[in-house]
Formats: sequence, C-alpha cells, structure tokens
Amino acid sequence: MAASLHTLTLIGGFLGGSRVVWNQSFVPGNLSAVDQYGHGTHIAGLIAGNGASSTGANYTQTFKGIAPGANIVNLRVLDQSGAGSDGAVIAAINAAIHLKPLFNIRVINLSLGRPVYESYALDPVCQAVEAAWRSGIVVVVAAGNDGRYQGTNGYATINSPGNDPYVITVGAMKPMGTPTRNDDLIASYSSKGPTAIDHIVKPDVVAPGNLLVSLESAGTLYNAYPGNRVPYSYYVKGGSSAPSTSYFTLSGTSMAAGVVSGVVADLLQKSPQLNPDQVKARLMKTAWKSFPTSSSVYDPTTGITYTDQYDTFTVGAGYVDVEAALASTDVAQGSAKSPTATYDPTTGKVYFAKDSTSIWNASAMWGSGTVWGSSQFVGPTSAMWGSSAMWGSSAMWGSSTSDGFSTVWAGSAMWGSSAMWGSSAMWGSSVAAGEQ
Repeated sequence: MAASLHTLTLIGGFLGGSRVVWNQSFVPGNLSAVDQYGHGTHIAGLIAGNGASSTGANYTQTFKGIAPGANIVNLRVLDQSGAGSDGAVIAAINAAIHLKPLFNIRVINLSLGRPVYESYALDPVCQAVEAAWRSGIVVVVAAGNDGRYQGTNGYATINSPGNDPYVITVGAMKPMGTPTRNDDLIASYSSKGPTAIDHIVKPDVVAPGNLLVSLESAGTLYNAYPGNRVPYSYYVKGGSSAPSTSYFTLSGTSMAAGVVSGVVADLLQKSPQLNPDQVKARLMKTAWKSFPTSSSVYDPTTGITYTDQYDTFTVGAGYVDVEAALASTDVAQGSAKSPTATYDPTTGKVYFAKDSTSIWNASAMWGSGTVWGSSQFVGPTSAMWGSSAMWGSSAMWGSSTSDGFSTVWAGSAMWGSSAMWGSSAMWGSSVAAGEQ
C-alpha cells in the first residue's frame, strides 16, 4: 500500500515510526502513545513493517509486513499490562472515523476483545465498529483465544466486538514452519462460533497467527517472555545466540487479524473503489477451502488432547488467500453481514438464516456453497449438523448437555455476569508461550 494513498488505523498500542502519521493515547492518566506492552507493535509490524532491521546482504531472512508501504494512525487503548476499557476503544474508533477524511483511513485493526455479555445490537463497542463500517472503513477483529474452553469444545467463544455480523472476524492458523499452506492446521486456542446470544456464524476467515515473528518494543511482553525473543542467529549471517532487540515471536488471533488487515490494505491499494462489504465478501469467497476433517494437539502442561473439526464455526469461509483476492474481479452488491445460525429443536439441526438484503442471497455466485465451501454448505434443506452429524452432537458441543449444547444455544450470555475471564475489561491477548 503506497504511503501516499491510504492509511490503516491500529487501535491498541504501537511504538511510533516514520510512517505513523498520527499518535494519540486513550489510556486514562497516560498521554503517551508509545506501546508499553508490546502487543500493538508486534501487530503493526505484521501489517506494515518494512523489514528495515532485517534487510541486506548480512541477513538470511527479512521480516516484512503484508502491506509494507502503509501509513498508520496509532490510537493507543491498552496499558502496560495489555488491558483497556470499552470506553477507550469506543473513543478511539470514533477518533478514527473523525480522522478518516484527513488521512484517508480505510482499515481499522482491532486485535483485542472481551467476553460477549449482550446482543451485538446493544453492545456499545459493536455499535462503534458498525459506525466505522458505515463510514467506509473496513474493520478487522480478532476472534479471541478461548477455543480450548472444554465446556463446549471451544464453540461459542468468539469475543466482542468480533461477534458483530458486519466486521471481518479472524481466527488463527498454524503455518507449521513451512512455506506452503497444505500442512497448515487450525490453532487449538482459536475461538469458534456461533457467537453467544445472537448465534452469528463466525469467524469469517482464518489466517496465519501462530509463532509469527514481528517487531517488538522493550515492553511488558518482551520482559516477561524471554524465550520468545528471536536470536540473531535466526536471521543474521554468523549471528550469535544473543536475543534480538528488534524481533519477537507471538501467537494468537490478534496476529491473524493483523495479517488480514494487511491483506485488506493491499486489496484496497489495488481496488480503492471497493466498499467494506465488497472487501469482506471477496476475502471470504476467494479464501482457500481445502482442510483436513480434524486435527489434534496434546498439551503436556494440562494433559489434555484438544481436537478441532474444520467446520464453518471453526474456519469460517476459509484461509485468507491474498493472491486470489487480488486476482479476483468479482464485485458483490449488498450487505456482507455474517449469517445467523438457527437451531431447529424439532429436527435437532442447525441452519444458516441469511438477511434478505445480504450478498449471500444475491445469486449462485455468492451462495453458501461458493463462499463457505461445499463441505460446509448450509441451506434450507441441508443441515449444518445435528445428532446424526459426522462428528455427533456430543463431539461438537461438549460432553454434557448442561455444559455443551445448551450452553451454545442458551438465550443468555454464555458466561453470565461472572465471566470466566473476570471483568468486562478489554484485553489485547496473545498466546505468548509457544505453539498451540
């Protein structure tokens, strides 16, 4: 993305640089926009890092972001512990909308979230992201890192504002240390849909998010996780085993959201006329849809084997494919709101319920089978799954009725007033310790 054309807004925390055209802090009592946690800097590098600290004849690897020419508006909402508040996030989103005409802001990255406590139609953070969407800004949100919740096998753990049907909600894949995606697997921590209360079909897409190397500031994460520091020998010819002060490894849907924000920036650089719905629809339609049936990972620290099914609520419409998105000329007409999953108690099956104005109802070109893939096709005569589904209801929703199926389809918030994660504070969370 050429710096002179478009700008991406990073809401979180970020260490300033030459392409950071605006800095502002929304952290109460702290006017500095410098990233003291390290999470935002890492994501900013994945989005728009230019590889300056790893480019040249002395380096064996160069770490560039997906859109290395993009400008950034840095709106800090996370403190040195990676915590923030709804009010700070809403204020930052409103600031991005206000600054849009000044900097031609086209993308907002929200690598943060909190539990869902109410319908997206009432959630003030969701209302803020919808306002940004209506203003012409694509909003990319991390799905959350709660996919290991055992009560529902990780289903219904999408965080807010990733539960909003308008935004692009991103889950995390494991690149497996190879340059091809054929062996990539879903990260077991990646939150799954449907969303609590509203049952929105999420995530929308998945992207690389595990063990990614990117920029780092000497903040809380860098000090707390020395094992994640990248040694010079990893990317410098003849480099020592001493830890780099420039690069750091993190995992999470936060990182995956950063990758997708960079892809959106590239797409808008090529096709600036696209509106947010058209961007979202194109990314979903062109996503790579070849996955295994399931995969498992054993965690020796918990003694638990986590098994993931590659269904719509786990991988959405598929694995973001920047090359396919840039090559596509399809321009959708209508809303790209994510569908609602509807449970029919008489049949025990689940269906897509799509908005009458949505792109997904427009034609076969944008039908469910095209966007979500034939293996996840859902329609009025085709159940997503049920008691006789491929994996069975107990495998899909958890081991018991009270903890599993009924939790997913309950009318109230999944975790209630005393959420598993504590208060309603926003968190920019990463899986800091190793591959999951």
